[in-house]
Amino acid sequence: MVTVFRRTRTLAALLFTGLLGLSLGSLAPREALAADPAPALSTVTDLLGRKVKVHLPVRRVILGEGRQLYLVAALDTQNPLERIVGWRKDLIQSDPDTYGAYLRKFPAIARIPTFGGFEDGTFDIEQAISQRPDVIILNIEAQHATEDARYIEKLDALGIPVVYVDFRNNPMQNTEPTMRLFGQLFGKQAQAEALIDFRNQQIRRVTDVIEARHPARPNVFIERIGGYTDDCCLSFGNENFGLFVELAGGNNIAKGIIPTTFGQLNAEQVIVANPDQVVVTSANWEAFAPGGHWVGVGPGADMAQARRKLAWYTQRPAYAGIKAQDNQAFHAIWHQFYNSPYQFVAIQQLAKWFHPDLFADLDPDAAFRELHERFLPVPYEPGYFVSLHAPQAQP
Repeated sequence: MVTVFRRTRTLAALLFTGLLGLSLGSLAPREALAADPAPALSTVTDLLGRKVKVHLPVRRVILGEGRQLYLVAALDTQNPLERIVGWRKDLIQSDPDTYGAYLRKFPAIARIPTFGGFEDGTFDIEQAISQRPDVIILNIEAQHATEDARYIEKLDALGIPVVYVDFRNNPMQNTEPTMRLFGQLFGKQAQAEALIDFRNQQIRRVTDVIEARHPARPNVFIERIGGYTDDCCLSFGNENFGLFVELAGGNNIAKGIIPTTFGQLNAEQVIVANPDQVVVTSANWEAFAPGGHWVGVGPGADMAQARRKLAWYTQRPAYAGIKAQDNQAFHAIWHQFYNSPYQFVAIQQLAKWFHPDLFADLDPDAAFRELHERFLPVPYEPGYFVSLHAPQAQP
């Protein structure tokens, strides 16, 4: 069991913090709002099965990944920034269009302190502790780095609990409990359950049809993070977008080759598999690959430009002569569906590409718009997917 107690003001704690270069004032507990009830010490279970003691509801949170805002904004809809006292800068770099939408609505977002990542060793623990968080929420892939650097022990000594969540490694298994954990931490259980119900209903609009009709499955290659790097052919095993393909009635050609969530095929393996359709996950990655071959799908994307950039992928040697070339069945979809509670949108759009007749009446744009209208504080802007040749349902 992992036991974490709230920050103390004992001399021992202050001496320890001195070793970390912290000031006495930086550790003073946050003054509670007069109208707020005193947080109660409770035990939560994180996505690694760790039992962690946290004072609930939390009031000051550090997000180990800025893209956790995708869920936070659906819980703290009136002011999604009210608990965030620090976060990793990945949202700003990896999804500047979503960040821009929130910046327009909530200008204070620009003042949230940013951190590097635990995974790459650039996390500044002293800066994090100075923000006096009630909890730090990390993705599970940060576990080894935090253990190696003994961050958990250092934070534990100061009464700062750490919990692990997951939208990315095993999203179809872990997204729902991650949403419940956030709801528990924030005291927003009812809102979390409403979002879970909506997500599940939208996924079943695809899976119920596939299970009932058993359509022939097209062979599909998912090219992961297209344009982020010039490497080919990054993809997914039988999880994340790889599993989304299966749920949408396709056959992920990489599932028998890549044993984990993420991996890579070589060009020859793609050519031999001869996929009927190619789906590129991409986004606006100007911060990482200026002028690169990324397809800038996302909120408010320029669809004409996105389609022009997508056409470049038909020239990749790995796609020479494959069946997808016959009818230009090349598609691009917002990469961040892989790391958010919004996966249902990707599943619906994949289903429309793979089985246009079965899903002629399905409208992923409308479903995503409804999510924004019901749960999110920023308006919906289309632009999350594009095709060279969108298959048409037969009359």
